[in-house]
Amino acid sequence: MPATSLAIQQNLANGLAAAPSEVGDIQAGNPLPIGGAHEQGNGVNFVLFSRHATGVRLDFYQKPDDSSPSRIIDLDPVRHRTGDVWHVWVRGISPGQLYGYRIEGPYRPEEGHRFNPHKLLLDPYARALAGVGNWDFLAARGYDSSSGLTDLSFSNVDDAGTTPKCIFTGGHFDWEMDSPPKHPASDTVIYETHVRGFTIHPSSGVARPGTFAGLTEKIPYLQDLGVTAIELMPVLEFNENESQRLNPITGEKLKNYWGYNPVAYFAPKQSYSFEGSHWRQTVEFREMVKTFHRAGIEVILDIVLNHTAENDELGPTISLRGIENSIFYMLQENGRRYYKDYTGVGNTLNANHPVVREFVRNVLRYWVMHMHVDGFRFDLASVLGRDEHGNILRNAPLLEDIAEDPILSDVKIIAEAWDAGGAYQVGCFSTKRWTEWNGRFRDDVRRFWTGDAGMIGPFASRVCGSSDLYQSSGKGPAGSLNFVTCHDGFTLNDLVSYKQKHNDENGEFSRDGSDANYSDNCGVEGPSQDPSVERMRNRLIKNFLLTLFVSRGVPMLLGGDEFRRSQRGNNNAYCQDNEVSWLDWSMAGTHKEIHRFTRGMIAFRRAHPALRGEVFYTDADIKWFAPNGATPDWADPSQKSFACQIRGQTEPDLFLMFNADTGSVDFAIPALPGGKIWRLAVDTSRATPDDLFDPGKEPSMQGQAGFRLEPRSSAILLSDSGEVLP
Repeated sequence: MPATSLAIQQNLANGLAAAPSEVGDIQAGNPLPIGGAHEQGNGVNFVLFSRHATGVRLDFYQKPDDSSPSRIIDLDPVRHRTGDVWHVWVRGISPGQLYGYRIEGPYRPEEGHRFNPHKLLLDPYARALAGVGNWDFLAARGYDSSSGLTDLSFSNVDDAGTTPKCIFTGGHFDWEMDSPPKHPASDTVIYETHVRGFTIHPSSGVARPGTFAGLTEKIPYLQDLGVTAIELMPVLEFNENESQRLNPITGEKLKNYWGYNPVAYFAPKQSYSFEGSHWRQTVEFREMVKTFHRAGIEVILDIVLNHTAENDELGPTISLRGIENSIFYMLQENGRRYYKDYTGVGNTLNANHPVVREFVRNVLRYWVMHMHVDGFRFDLASVLGRDEHGNILRNAPLLEDIAEDPILSDVKIIAEAWDAGGAYQVGCFSTKRWTEWNGRFRDDVRRFWTGDAGMIGPFASRVCGSSDLYQSSGKGPAGSLNFVTCHDGFTLNDLVSYKQKHNDENGEFSRDGSDANYSDNCGVEGPSQDPSVERMRNRLIKNFLLTLFVSRGVPMLLGGDEFRRSQRGNNNAYCQDNEVSWLDWSMAGTHKEIHRFTRGMIAFRRAHPALRGEVFYTDADIKWFAPNGATPDWADPSQKSFACQIRGQTEPDLFLMFNADTGSVDFAIPALPGGKIWRLAVDTSRATPDDLFDPGKEPSMQGQAGFRLEPRSSAILLSDSGEVLP
């Protein structure tokens, strides 16, 4: 179906005439840099890629909710187009100017084209958006949904009044000699959290809750805890109000709380700005990064480059769909009206198309060069290794581009090495530069501590950095990002408090969220006042924390786990912008014991470099023991207890004991040479403060040939010269 002409649209913008443009104010501009709005001289150069467009219009607006532009510029395809790049230079544009695009071209979904000049489109390179809170995704549909027709019908509904506008932000910011911390992998401890959820609860006590600025108010807390990097769940602009579902329990409207449905890859989330006015989100994000860097803490972004919020063929036309649908998305070969879906949300970016690869690299470079972030966690990263047909590429060009990009050479690149299309690449994801979320660590550690049979071998491999997964590809322990919990799944408290997920409030009849939780409720489903249940839960939480921080690799702690944050058994709280997801800081007082233990184990890891080595252990570094002192029978599925001695060079030896059995186990303690003795550093079966002793306060084990380890607990001994401690 042919699109309505842009010239006609210029005169019919809600019946209002736009102000005419002066010829001297508009020049041809140039095609570089590709994408976005850039200051050049006393004007701004606007650039947009679209191969199949027949016409492009640049609209300027005065207010975010304006339905009519204050100025219109039609781009002449002869003067304002170079190859597939449209460009125009406009004099006198000031920071804060609102704009958007309308694009004319074929509306032929069956051929992959969905141009519709009735839809105001976001510049894919826009550095900030205004008016996101009023977004109407239904009005943004490019087809006529009101008549009950399919997406093959063309929509004449103009959506400018309910569509956010791009903001020209300008480029100046005083970084004041900001310098990234650049912590090596061996020193890195990552803390994963949500910008809003971290401080929005009244108990946070911050002056600017739920914002980038609010995060910085908690820096002293994070420093005291000992983390070196904060990993932020998506901060790229998204529509939190896109869902039409209600909470079946409370009747409240559900939200896109997590933000894994991006609409603008260069734009920080407006609602995370405390001031909230034009482009302050960009300034406040930069202020946040600068403040974290001064505190020695890196900032890592969880970035979603595998799909967009435009969803499937029935989704809204927001940006890429209306700009060049057939290039930016993977389309079905036998019906290009439909999208390939390897992400679970309806569409998949065609990431290895040369144009899209360049776009992705530009996104990453921008956040490093202009926003000073220190790394990225790539959501569903296996998608980035698929070709346009969906095949997994052996040497995916985009993944190699990211790993070898000279601008990105110092930043951390972390892959969620799987996708919703069945790819699971943990242990074999791309090149050595990539660190991987080690899902095997999560599952094997959980299964060991919940008492599954046959798990001592896999558990020992995870503690040692997962050489069985990474050594053959040339990666070291730094290739493994170790985690027991993350945003996706149970919190650590819920892992030991719920046997089943409880996702009823998500409105999906509890069909969402994983059923493979490998959890244990310690005899009571949910909260309990039974002291014996609470003691066992604390013990198991300490076991998980000890395992995480003694394992080689890069540890990641889920925010709030250090004081037993609960999601009430919800293991997929993506839509819960409420107390289900928010951190309740009063829990830090209620669960001081767990907070102290977490802080102490991070410090213990930092004090013992052998635990953080960037190469795998050799037989000279580590020795394994069954409880009786013999070599463990790794093939015996009934074995649930073992120990290892990690030999120090210029530091103490460590003797780690693990007992996942339901009964106590007596361990033989290996003798030390030269009059050295063992001291007890950690015992998860004990209550605070005897669960983890302060350095220099560890009690002597002299004269003891054995150690009784209580059921479902772990302990650490460290060697000492034998001198009497004060």
